Amino acid sequence: MRKMVEEMGGASEELERRSRYLSSLIQRSKIKADADQENDKKGKEKDLEERSGGRSHLENQLEEVSNIRVRAADMPMSLQRRAFCCAREVLSGMPKLDSKRLALALKKEFDSSYGPAWHCIVGTSFGSYVTHSLGGFLYFSIDKVYILLFRTAVEPLDH
Repeated sequence: MRKMVEEMGGASEELERRSRYLSSLIQRSKIKADADQENDKKGKEKDLEERSGGRSHLENQLEEVSNIRVRAADMPMSLQRRAFCCAREVLSGMPKLDSKRLALALKKEFDSSYGPAWHCIVGTSFGSYVTHSLGGFLYFSIDKVYILLFRTAVEPLDH
């Protein structure tokens, strides 16, 4: 009995250590994402002003960019941007939110571009607890639509 209690205590400590590590990754990602998003906005604003000179088009573009909010991430910025663009593109083609279609589009895009085992959950209200591969986790929102995109490890079966 004592041994079992000691093992549970060790497992609990390991879970706590991993939780702190993931929290620090998420915090660093949020700070970096906020800074990158601000720099992206400024760069896009300048490009649009130079190209179009029209204020209304510029305002529309900034509105599209500003409604994306990274909630948690352990993913390179290039993959995050790809997810944002893909999600925005699919959403703009929908008169009404179709969560299943958006999730499938993101999964297919990432499976074909970055290899198998990507998973996507889309909705306006959901809970989850997932395990993901390092560098393969993104939780973000566009307006009131929340998107969880993550990758799991694929291990070959030994026969």
